[in-house]
Amino acid sequence: MPAAADRPARRTRAEAARDASDRRQRIIQVAMRHFAEHGYRGGRVEDIAAEVGVAKGTVFLDFGSKEGLFLAAYQRAVSTLPAWLDAPEEIVAEGFWATLEWWLDRTEEFVDADWVPNRVAMIGRYDTGLGLRRPIDRFMRSEDPYGTLEFVEFGVRRGELRGDVDAEMMASMLDWVAERFQDALTSEELDPGLIHRRPDAPDRRALRIKEFTQVLRAGIATP
Repeated sequence: MPAAADRPARRTRAEAARDASDRRQRIIQVAMRHFAEHGYRGGRVEDIAAEVGVAKGTVFLDFGSKEGLFLAAYQRAVSTLPAWLDAPEEIVAEGFWATLEWWLDRTEEFVDADWVPNRVAMIGRYDTGLGLRRPIDRFMRSEDPYGTLEFVEFGVRRGELRGDVDAEMMASMLDWVAERFQDALTSEELDPGLIHRRPDAPDRRALRIKEFTQVLRAGIATP
């Protein structure tokens, strides 16, 4: 029988939990890139597991299913993206509409600078079924990672947005329409003809941003 001093030290429960957490974070990080590159349906759990250096079963042990893995990757992705009020202070000081237009005008720049989380967020909106859409929608409502409700309340306090319409209603609408308009700006595949139909018209993009904000103003701006 080996001497006690020769036996490997038993890990404490805290050490085991920390190791499991570290492994989970590595899996999520690799999964984000795989889903960004291949889409939800094209992303393969076995490829993700192989890159991390764990068994495929370990991924299922940590996340339950491929859907659970993508949900964790999606939550990580949108939580790393900037919120509306993360715009420069001098822009925020100009108010709600100036801040909104600042983000819209720089959509492609920010997507290109942080492509993986932006791509995962887009895949969550378009490349998943109802089984994933429900938990994604619940997460977006409960966590509000872009700070949309805070942004809307900021506009209401400044007198730029209507005070007679529920702020959560306006935030939900802004999330939905702004995301899809920005998707149209960045992806010709998702553009219903708003931006990319006339590539020979260089002013078309700026005009569409102006028209988009005009339509929003008609609905939620203070009369």
